Amino acid sequence: MKKQILAVSMLAASSGAFAGAHGSCGDVQIADMNWASATLIANIDRFILEHAFGCNAELVPGDTVPTSTSMIEKQQPDIAPELWTNSFKDGLAKGVEDGQLAVAGKVFSDGGEEGFWVPKYMVDKDPSLATIEGIKANANLFPHPEDDTKGAFIGCPAGWGCQISGNHLHKALGLGEANIELVDPGSAAGLDGSIARAYERGEGWFGYYWAPTAILGKYEMVKVDFGSGVDAEHFLSCLTQADCADPKPSMYPESPVYTYTTAELQQRAPEVVEYLGNRSFTNPQLNSLLAWMDENQADGEYAAENFLVEHADIWKSWLTAEQAEKVESAL
Repeated sequence: MKKQILAVSMLAASSGAFAGAHGSCGDVQIADMNWASATLIANIDRFILEHAFGCNAELVPGDTVPTSTSMIEKQQPDIAPELWTNSFKDGLAKGVEDGQLAVAGKVFSDGGEEGFWVPKYMVDKDPSLATIEGIKANANLFPHPEDDTKGAFIGCPAGWGCQISGNHLHKALGLGEANIELVDPGSAAGLDGSIARAYERGEGWFGYYWAPTAILGKYEMVKVDFGSGVDAEHFLSCLTQADCADPKPSMYPESPVYTYTTAELQQRAPEVVEYLGNRSFTNPQLNSLLAWMDENQADGEYAAENFLVEHADIWKSWLTAEQAEKVESAL
C-alpha cells in the first residue's frame, strides 16, 4: 500500500498541470479548512477535480466565516467543501438568496452529530445505560476523577459553544440531583484523553462528544437517549443561549453541514457542482477515516491518497464510469 500511495503522490505532483491544460473547467480554488475532516475532503476534491474534470485545482487556507465572506464578496475561493452552517447561518442564507452562493450538496449524509455518550462495552453489559434514566440510576459507575462519592459527566472545555448547551442539559436532565457532577476536562486533549483512559482500563465514562471525529472512529460509543426526542426550536432558542432561564430536555438536533460553491463556478462548471452534490460521507465512514489519519499522523493530502487507493467503492459512486476510469488510471 505504501508503494501505491507513493505513486499517487508522484502522479499528483507531475500530472496536475497536464490535467488543467486539457480541461474545460479552468482554475478552481478549494478552501482547505484547519480541521481534519475538512482538509481530508478538500484534498480528495482536488485530486478528483484535476483527474476526472481537468481542472487546475488549488487548495487555499480557509475557515468558516472568512471563507464564506470571501466567496460572497469576491467569488473566491470557488468551493468550500465543509461548512457547518449554524455558525454563519444568516450570512450564508443571504449569499444564496442574493445569487452569490450555491449549495452543492450535503457533505455529511448523517449531518453533524452531537450528544452524550457512554462506551459500548458498558451498554453491552447493561442496556439501560443507553438511556438517561439508566445513567442516573447508576451514577456510581461513572466515578468523579477527584471525588469517588460522586458520579461525573464530562462536559465541554470552557469557552466552547457546546459548554452552554451541556451545562443547561445537565440541569434539565436532573443529573445534579442524581449525584452526577459536571466536570470541565480543561481542553480538547483532556476530553479525548479521558475517553482513551476509560477505554484502555475498561472503566465507566459518561460525557459530551460529537461526530464525525477520530475518537468515535477509535472507540465504540453509544449515544444516550434522553427520552425527550428533539425539540429543535427550544434547543436553538434556549439551550444554546447563555441566559436560558428554563432549560428543558432535548436531544441535540442534527447540525447541517454542506458544500457551498460560488455562483460563478455553478455557471462555469456545472459538472463539477454535480460531482460535489454526489460526494457525501456517512459519519461511520468519516469516523474510520479520521481515526486512520490520527493513528498514522497523516495530513490531508496523505489521508486523501490513502482513501482513493483503499476506498474506490465509495468514491466511484460519486462519478460517471468515464470519470471514475480517469481517476483510477491516475491511481
